Amino acid sequence: MNLTLITLAMLGGGILLFGAVLGYFLRVLLLLGKKGSMELDIKKKMLEAESRAGHIVLEAEQKSSRLLEESKRQINEKETGLRKLEERLLSKDETLDKRQGDLDKEVEGLKQKIGEIKDIKERIEKTKEEVEQKLAGMAGLSKDEAREELFHEVEKKSEQDIMVRMQKLEIGAEEKLDRRAKDILATVIQRVAGGNAGDIMSTLVPIPSDEIKGKIIGKEGRNIRAFERASGVEVLIDDTPGSIVLSSFDPVRRQVARVALEQLIKDGRIQPARIEEMVDKARKDVDKIMKEKAEVALVETGIFNLDPRLVVILGRLHFRTSYGQNVMQHSVEMAHIAGMLAEELSADVSVAKMGALLHDIGKAVDHEVQGTHVEIGRKILQKFGVDNRVIQAMQSHHEEYPYETLESIIVQTADAISGGRPGARRDSVENYLKRLTELEAIANSFTGVDKSYAIAAGRELRVFVNPKTITDLDALKMAQEMARKIEAELKYPGEIKVCVIRENRVIEHAR
Repeated sequence: MNLTLITLAMLGGGILLFGAVLGYFLRVLLLLGKKGSMELDIKKKMLEAESRAGHIVLEAEQKSSRLLEESKRQINEKETGLRKLEERLLSKDETLDKRQGDLDKEVEGLKQKIGEIKDIKERIEKTKEEVEQKLAGMAGLSKDEAREELFHEVEKKSEQDIMVRMQKLEIGAEEKLDRRAKDILATVIQRVAGGNAGDIMSTLVPIPSDEIKGKIIGKEGRNIRAFERASGVEVLIDDTPGSIVLSSFDPVRRQVARVALEQLIKDGRIQPARIEEMVDKARKDVDKIMKEKAEVALVETGIFNLDPRLVVILGRLHFRTSYGQNVMQHSVEMAHIAGMLAEELSADVSVAKMGALLHDIGKAVDHEVQGTHVEIGRKILQKFGVDNRVIQAMQSHHEEYPYETLESIIVQTADAISGGRPGARRDSVENYLKRLTELEAIANSFTGVDKSYAIAAGRELRVFVNPKTITDLDALKMAQEMARKIEAELKYPGEIKVCVIRENRVIEHAR
């Protein structure tokens, strides 16, 4: 039993030993196989690397060959260019040398000719002196006396010819200057040619239906009286069907009345309080329109950087006329004419244009300030710091001041062109407006007058007085004195009705 166990143990040990030896050999075999595989991979990679290195070297050699060839080609081109440049420079040097030689020859020839000329001149002078001495000896005169006698004789014989020649030159120069001036003026007038329509004395306001006329008249005519009192225009209801006529010599009043009446018709609420509110609003709207018109005129004439307060005053000229010609249009037209004349005469264009545009600025407030419109305009421009050259240009357009600059003559000429061409002005309209203005001025000269309006084509003067300072008896006396003053100072056909209105109005607010 023990022997069997020992035998089994030995047998088991031998098997284990054999397995261990077998495993060792198998492991060795496996390691040898892997080692061979890795060597093969390494050799394969080395071969691939050698192949790529060969390609890279080949490409580098090819690239270097190309670069070398390109460098050689560029060097050859530069060498060729340098050779050509060298040949050209050599050719120029030869040409310059040749020209220098020619110039030297010409200089030598000129020197010889100068010498010959000097010799000839000396011989002439010598001969001249000999002739003068002989002549002086024959005439018994000295050299200087003979020369003076000769000059005197030539001057005496040529005096008449010289005078005739001078007269011809003067006449020709005057004709040329006159023709040139006419050409300039004709060109200027042609470039600004345009029609001027004279302003009328009434404005038509269309109405949607004749039924609205009753609302405008109001109960016992209170609405129409309130409208006439607030706006200062005469309202004619029944003259024209489908419209209402607003009559006034003052275009600003007519415009204010037209805007106010259109707003009242559109609103439908026509009553004295509403009428006054709409008239005040219309005045503001008209002021805005005048400012816009002035700005348009400045843009059109290319004048900028004008004081805003001066722009507002300039806008008033849009509703002002002079002999039937719109003053704003007249001033703009003058600015264009003055600018073109200044360009032709090499004067200051900006000064001439601004002087022309502002030449009648005094007319915007001449009914409020004493003095001629030229003097008023000068004061306005000085007040707002306008360039003194512009003031000098505008102040001479009625020859109240002497012409101090070329621009002042240009402005006066432009005024004559714009106002003097046929159809530009109507004298009768201006005289009519002047009479109505003087009529209102007489009324405003009385103390206590708030507003005055000349209506009915100057046949009626309506005056509103301050009830706090003027009594009923004072109003009666004022009407009589006003009528006598009109009779003494104005000339007019027919008769003028003076209506002095004293109205008490009490206003209180319930809060």
